[in-house]
Amino acid sequence: MRRMTRTLGLLALCLLTLSAGAFAQKRRAARAAGDGFGPNVRAYLSYLHDEQEVVDDRVSRREIDRHYYLHNSARIQALRQMAVRIARTSGNDYLPELEAVSQEEFGQFFETPPQPAELQQDAVLEYKFRYLGTIPTKSEKFYVFARLDPYEQAELRKKAEAKEPAAADANNAPMPHAVNAAAQPAGGADTAVRPRRAGAPLNQTPPNP
Repeated sequence: MRRMTRTLGLLALCLLTLSAGAFAQKRRAARAAGDGFGPNVRAYLSYLHDEQEVVDDRVSRREIDRHYYLHNSARIQALRQMAVRIARTSGNDYLPELEAVSQEEFGQFFETPPQPAELQQDAVLEYKFRYLGTIPTKSEKFYVFARLDPYEQAELRKKAEAKEPAAADANNAPMPHAVNAAAQPAGGADTAVRPRRAGAPLNQTPPNP
């Protein structure tokens, strides 16, 4: 009995050691992925890492199906790739609020869902989202947007409203006349603009009847 208890204790210790080693390895990998970035970027990458662990735990306990697991894992991967791309391109320790959206989810984010083929880099949609790019994953494609803060949204709306009166004034402006009526000779517009027949002499006197 004592021998069995000792064996079980050693087995539990080995499992605990292996679990701790695997956890430490994951943490080291996460820290290594964030090396060279500032604290804000590292914090965001750590947040995504924790989100992936939550998804992994839920699928291991069969709380979610495989499709939901693959979808959310791919979304996390897309967000991470875009965050790293922004951080490396800008060189700043700043990331906007990122949203990774599949084409099927456009209706949840936009009042008028855009067509993916019409999306242009840095285009602003509905004064709320700035399109950053597309991240393909193994399971599906995600369109990544930066959610604009309320100040940015208000500024864009203000600029758009300022352009509307200027455009309306331009559309309502009178069209310029090609010929000034006051400068026309007494014979009328036809006399002023009628071209001379090719080959006819100037000031030709008409023949007597």
